[in-house]
Amino acid sequence: MRLLPALILGLAATLSLPVLAHDVGGARPIAVVAIENEAAPRLFVDQPLPGPLTKGQVFIGYRTENIRIVPVYGKGALDVSPRIGHLHVTVDGTPWHWADASNEPIVLVGLPPGPHKVLLELADPTHKVITSQTVELVVPAPAEGQHRH
Repeated sequence: MRLLPALILGLAATLSLPVLAHDVGGARPIAVVAIENEAAPRLFVDQPLPGPLTKGQVFIGYRTENIRIVPVYGKGALDVSPRIGHLHVTVDGTPWHWADASNEPIVLVGLPPGPHKVLLELADPTHKVITSQTVELVVPAPAEGQHRH
């Protein structure tokens, strides 16, 4: 799927056609007017990057559709259009989580070797969970003589 924008750009350049923004990034509503009947928010989560994982570093990428990740909270923010929200991140079923509104990959360091579960919940500005995904991963034991930072 990631090849499609490059193919569109290449074909448009070859044929000297104008390239429209929605051709490259998918059809997205323009955020200057309220959007009627917004589609349901969606969360897409990647598996951790394998290279850093061998060093005990967990980098989990994600993206959303039909919701923008921003650090805005409270009941009044429910009326913002296009819709806004944030993530709740829970590691290994702990009774607590943290709210992430950075729109950057989730980064975890210092997890002990072994299996782990990271729950990512897409939440509205009042912290109501809209959808979620769980990533299961295994942090390998460091090789003999290897130290983790």
